[in-house]
Amino acid sequence: MNLTLYSNPMSRGRIARWMLEEIGEPYHVEWLDYHAGMKSDDYLAINPMGKVPAINHDGMIVTETAAICAYLADAFPAAALAPAPTDPARGAYYRWLFFAAGPLEAAITNRALGFITPADKEAMAGYGSYDRVIDVLEAAITDRTYLAGNRFSAADVYVGSQIGFGLMFGTVPQRPAFEAYFRTLSARPAYSRAAALDDAEIAAQSATT
Repeated sequence: MNLTLYSNPMSRGRIARWMLEEIGEPYHVEWLDYHAGMKSDDYLAINPMGKVPAINHDGMIVTETAAICAYLADAFPAAALAPAPTDPARGAYYRWLFFAAGPLEAAITNRALGFITPADKEAMAGYGSYDRVIDVLEAAITDRTYLAGNRFSAADVYVGSQIGFGLMFGTVPQRPAFEAYFRTLSARPAYSRAAALDDAEIAAQSATT
C-alpha cells in the first residue's frame, strides 16, 4: 500500500493528518510551501487548484478535506470511522460532514472577509446567515458527544477541526457547547499525535529560515 499526504503544517492539511492518525496505517508526507511547492507543475497535476491537502492512495487522488476524511473512512473500514450504510447514523454522518464543508465554511469565510449577506438576499446565499449557521451547529453538538450516533467518526474529525480552528482564530464564538465538544475531541491520542507532528514540522521549517 502506498499512501501519501500532500500538506503544509499551517493549513487544512492538519485535518487530514489527524484523520490519518485515527486510521493508524502507515503513510508518507510530502511537505509543500504555498508558492513554488503548491504551484509547481508536478503538484498541479495532482491538484489543479494548487492547494493542500491532497492524498494519493495507491494511485487514487483525492482532494478537498471533507472528501479526504470520507474517503479514508471508507477505504479503511477496520478503523470504524464511518457508520455502516445500513446504520441510521449514516444520515447524520453525511449531513454534518457536508454542512461543515458547505454552509459553515462559506459563512465563516464570508464573515472573515467582511461580507455580510443582506437580509433580503439570504435565500440566495445558500447558508442564509452566519448567525443561523452557528446556531444550527451549536444545536447539533449540544448535549451530544459525537455527531453521528454515539460513536466518534470522520464527521467529528472534520467538524471538530473547523470548530477548533474557529475557536483559536475567533471565527467561531466562544460558546460552552463548542468548547466542550472540541475539548473532548482534542483529548484523543490521535489528535495529539497529529498536532505534535505538524508542530514539529513548523519548528523545523522555522529553524531553516
